[in-house]
Amino acid sequence: MKLKEKVALITGGSSGIGRESALLFAREGASVVVADINEAGGKETVKMIKNEGGNAVFVKVDVSLANDCKKMVDLAETEFGGLHILFNNAGIMHNDDGNSQNTEESVFDLTMNVNVKGVFLGCKFGIPLIQKSGGGSVINTASFVAHLGAATPQIAYTASKGAVLAMSRELAIIHARQNIRVNALSPGPLRTDLLMKFLNTEEKKNRRMVHIPMGRFGEAAEMAKAALFLACDDSSYMTGNEFLVDGGITAAYVTPE
Repeated sequence: MKLKEKVALITGGSSGIGRESALLFAREGASVVVADINEAGGKETVKMIKNEGGNAVFVKVDVSLANDCKKMVDLAETEFGGLHILFNNAGIMHNDDGNSQNTEESVFDLTMNVNVKGVFLGCKFGIPLIQKSGGGSVINTASFVAHLGAATPQIAYTASKGAVLAMSRELAIIHARQNIRVNALSPGPLRTDLLMKFLNTEEKKNRRMVHIPMGRFGEAAEMAKAALFLACDDSSYMTGNEFLVDGGITAAYVTPE
């Protein structure tokens, strides 16, 4: 087991990458704190873990709120005695996120509060407990759009993921000699509820799909395997880096035949 006797905190654990990662981390021996604003989905993830014989607990959290982020970290300590893996995965992709002219300021602010401030607050409260626990790994979910403009406009989301990528590098340097590694996981387009709700027409789906050299959307379970690599000792000499798992989209400059 790659995560035996480790404690992991995963935000956005009610669905998608977060749920698949919670399940995989538990299978690999970790005790998991599942944090999400979606109480029903988060509790379902915990139930799934426990049905497989794993150890998990749910906490309802709005990652844009400092008190909520402190609460989830405190729970990791009181329930499981520490924290070794912090996966700041929670994020939103608002349906009204478009170009700079038609995106409302409120949509931009909400996106930045969840996607960027949420990562900051997770680290603010989580990293001290990782230090206290002897070190570990921080994983922040960025995106391929930190490198490429999206074919379907989403100005707030794109800006937020660029910020997460930059913040991850900064955090990695600050904590490099404290036995804490910080890396960003940057998925390509995935067949998750988050993206499928945004690409809500076949035209939008095809507009995104045509740019992916592998010719398909990725799956949340594939991202969970990438997150496991960053969480465990297999990536022990990796920090301040980005793991692009994107079906080749950032390597392509023309649409493949």
